[in-house]
Amino acid sequence: MSSETEPSEPAGGWPLIVALALCQLVSYGSIYYAFALFIAPMEAELGWSRTSISGAASLGLLVSGLCAYGMGRWIDRHGGRWLMAAGSLLAVVLLAAWSRVETAGGFTLVWFGLGVVMAATQYQALFPVLIRRYRASYRTRITVVTLIAGFASTVFIPLNHVLIDALGWRQALVVLALGQLVVCVPVHGLWLRDGGPAGGTPVPQAAHRPAAGPGPVRRALGTRTFWGLVLCFSATSLTNSVIAFHAVPLLDERGFTPGVAVGAIALIGPAQVAARLAVFAAGRRSSTVAIGRVALAVLPVAFAVLMLWPGSVAALFVFALAFGGVNGTMTIVRATAVPDLLWREGYGAINGVVALPTTFAHAAAPIIAAHMWTTFGGYDTVVWAMAGCAAVAAGAFWFAVRSAATAG
Repeated sequence: MSSETEPSEPAGGWPLIVALALCQLVSYGSIYYAFALFIAPMEAELGWSRTSISGAASLGLLVSGLCAYGMGRWIDRHGGRWLMAAGSLLAVVLLAAWSRVETAGGFTLVWFGLGVVMAATQYQALFPVLIRRYRASYRTRITVVTLIAGFASTVFIPLNHVLIDALGWRQALVVLALGQLVVCVPVHGLWLRDGGPAGGTPVPQAAHRPAAGPGPVRRALGTRTFWGLVLCFSATSLTNSVIAFHAVPLLDERGFTPGVAVGAIALIGPAQVAARLAVFAAGRRSSTVAIGRVALAVLPVAFAVLMLWPGSVAALFVFALAFGGVNGTMTIVRATAVPDLLWREGYGAINGVVALPTTFAHAAAPIIAAHMWTTFGGYDTVVWAMAGCAAVAAGAFWFAVRSAATAG
């Protein structure tokens, strides 16, 4: 790992990267992945509808996307230390407040705040920090972070289940709040030091970066590369969201037993981690362009397999492995495409603009899929539509790469 680190890069090194990755694991595990396990006990105690409970989480996702640009600009100018520390403290307060909610309005306000927390503390905030701090080795460090944080669902889904069974859902949330306080607040507030000018030795940037002129966001908006990436990431976000929210009813409709369905879904997480480990092992021998092209070529094929052999257990498991592997590698591509294909200047703000349409796609996808299921009387049309989205994503990425090359 040290071979990728420039001598002039700031101190902190790999122990700090591991600590930041653990913060991501705790943050995703106690907010994003925790939500699904709290739906049923909240329904049982409070009598709220599943729609109203899920609607609060959708609002949080939208708020996260809306905040991404402003927070990205803050990180570009001031670093992420105080923003991420404040977000972690707010997470402690809001998880504790969630444990005391009695009204749907209060719950919605909590998730509005958690949307701000996610924008301030999760990948969308951390990746600009790493790219800003480690100019020569950011891709390796991002890969390590995603490797560790990729176990968030593996660790926290069973952990949250045990906590809810043992303590009840309200006290389980108090434990999650304490986890934020003990792990995330000290790392972000006391250990992370990234204020002032971006660190590291400058390395060659995309050849087509202009030397002067409009700000980095305005320059990006004027490139075909930027819009190709927006279309690519929005399409992949849509497919990921549909699978996340509709996998269980889709497989039930296909006649798979609950055991087979759960087993297939459980493969997605390890496949993500395995793919990221392969990227890490490849190191500098691979590039964002190569990784993205391969992953996005596989995705439409995976959906076609699911469609062409609808009752095959083998085909289902092939799909799960392929989908997980693509999802794992695309997290890295999503983080590194802007600095590799455009430029690093203003990365946080540019990435924040990219995040807005992708967040809307992520939030709208479950509703779109449900409407298609109702209209067409089954999931076949949904799956073919996802294959089409995957093909669009692949084409958009190729377009973005070609545009970057010709602009240079």
